[in-house]
Amino acid sequence: MIKIHQGIDMVEIGKFKSVFQAREAFAADIFTDAERRYCESKKDPYPHYAGRFATKEAALKALGMGLSGTGIDKTLKEIEVTADPSGKPSLSLSGWTAKVSKRKKIGQLTVSISHSGDYAVSTVILVGSGNP
Repeated sequence: MIKIHQGIDMVEIGKFKSVFQAREAFAADIFTDAERRYCESKKDPYPHYAGRFATKEAALKALGMGLSGTGIDKTLKEIEVTADPSGKPSLSLSGWTAKVSKRKKIGQLTVSISHSGDYAVSTVILVGSGNP
């Protein structure tokens, strides 16, 4: 039996930028070094940061949890968004999130990110096999 797990999240870019700028350590607490390098390589990094943040939240939802249950300490850095040369995003899990994924027998992870105007949105689909 195939099990589909889906999560979606939307972030208001302006509000995200305000939080980002108000707290100096925010980027280092939430994003991996590679994610920060990618976003900072863009003319306007905030839509890209917001999209990656939305992806991390969507991934937690697809795994069956949210930030309220896990907190943000290290968990969000265990969910890393990378991009291939064409810009297509991919997702990798480590630490505790990888353990949850393994328990749910996740074999495929897909992610889509979009940002336009005031919002960034992301959807994550995890495909698992059998019963956890």
